[in-house]
Amino acid sequence: MNIGMIGMAAALGISALGSALGTGAASLAAVGGWKKCYANGKPAPFIMVAFSGAPLTQTIYGFLLMNFISAAAAAGQDALMLLGAGVFGGMAIGLSAWMQGRAAAAASDALAETGKGTANYFIVIGIIETVALFTLVFLLLLLQ
Repeated sequence: MNIGMIGMAAALGISALGSALGTGAASLAAVGGWKKCYANGKPAPFIMVAFSGAPLTQTIYGFLLMNFISAAAAAGQDALMLLGAGVFGGMAIGLSAWMQGRAAAAASDALAETGKGTANYFIVIGIIETVALFTLVFLLLLLQ
């Protein structure tokens, strides 16, 4: 058994776990935001669907990291390095997804209440996304 293969599973699994937590938090807040809009006789912004789905991209990053780890394993990279890259990379990407979902939840609440600030909310959500992108790129450089 190559212990580095556990890193492949961790990269995808932990990233997806973070996406699940993030989309769950954001989706719950979107539903609450829509309820608030309906209760006040205001139109419910459909853009909250995008807030809810934002953390899903981190699952894709986890999948890409898994493939990079697989290629590094085929090239003979150290198994412990592959394990570490998968576990810690998956944790960083997954945590980014979870926090992004929490920010998206706050964005849904704020948008439902004020009807303003959509661009600002997406900027904040994008900043959090950058953590996952940096993690993916820096680990790609490490694995080459």
